[in-house]
Amino acid sequence: MKILMIHPHDIYSSMEPWTVRITAIAEEFAKRGHEVKLVYFPLPDNERGKLRCKEFKEFETIPFSRFKWSFIKNIVKMHRLAKDTDIIHFQKCFAIASLPALFAAYLRNKPIHYDWDDWELKIYQFSPPSWIVGIYLNIMETLIPRLVDTVSVSSQNLRKLAIKRGVKENKIVEAHVCADLEKFNPKNDGTKIRKKHNINSNLVMYLGQLHGGQYAELLLRAIKVICIKKPKTKFMIVGGGADLERLKFVSKQLKVDEKVIFTGAVEYDLVPRYLAASDIVVACFEDNDLTKSKSPLKIVEYMAAGKAIVASDVGEVPRMLSGSGILTEPGDVYSLAKGILKFLEDENLRKKCEEKARKRAEKEFTWDITADNILKSYKTAIKIF
Repeated sequence: MKILMIHPHDIYSSMEPWTVRITAIAEEFAKRGHEVKLVYFPLPDNERGKLRCKEFKEFETIPFSRFKWSFIKNIVKMHRLAKDTDIIHFQKCFAIASLPALFAAYLRNKPIHYDWDDWELKIYQFSPPSWIVGIYLNIMETLIPRLVDTVSVSSQNLRKLAIKRGVKENKIVEAHVCADLEKFNPKNDGTKIRKKHNINSNLVMYLGQLHGGQYAELLLRAIKVICIKKPKTKFMIVGGGADLERLKFVSKQLKVDEKVIFTGAVEYDLVPRYLAASDIVVACFEDNDLTKSKSPLKIVEYMAAGKAIVASDVGEVPRMLSGSGILTEPGDVYSLAKGILKFLEDENLRKKCEEKARKRAEKEFTWDITADNILKSYKTAIKIF
């Protein structure tokens, strides 16, 4: 099968790590003998940061311009690429990529698949600078499910939303987020990371981008409660983003800044080593439409790394963990602190959950499962034609 895949962001940049989803799926398709071309939209050179890798050998990558004045040119280029393809696949609703994909599909009479991995409107509404952009995102996420042939979703809440917006159930497949089980592995060594940051006690870690829709502040507020019982515990927040400086300020206000290490943005290849250095990992959220729709990447990476996980009981999280971690009340600082303390005080429980987490990742959260589900969806789309 000849597959044309499109993502609106930079698959090589460490500044846009969420592109790991589409590249991992593309790699799985290539392993099965499919011919894959992946269109991406690189950041300007001065904004790309460190690159995840120099090239993807398994499939062809094709850069498009993300500048506004290139929109018509991108439609023409996409139309040419679509000529010899069997199916078009795009991720995310952003017009820079979705509209050229839709134009190409309709003009070439090709089946088209939409990979819906996040409710983008709700992410934007977390801290919206412009109501106009909110309207645009709402229009796109309302119309796109009706314009495509099949849809893959990363959460049950997005499945319900897709059905509500006119997609028939037989045209929807589950495509949850997964982890690279070789890269994220309990055998990884975190000794150098612990030495680098002078850590000689239990380390509790939060991993993730620090921007809209993330809730690292809940952990900062839980630290004051935890340190009453476990004053020697250290905490680390791994990741960068627009909210980093505010979180540093909050930690000083709470007088926990001496307990917290902020690493800033970390190269994706180093993330497994940071996880290996931790004793307990945290995925804390509030309960809202955004978190109900997420399939958090950090959860599956924690699981694959074989970590003791404390996470909020919201959305896909309980289904993902399925008893392999501790669930806490979303948005509740004291519940979060209690969950972390439970692991700090019970090493046997911690070890049991570490083993369960890794086994669950191996059984349910591998990219080959997600790729197989999407390929089944492609067959449904092609049959329509």
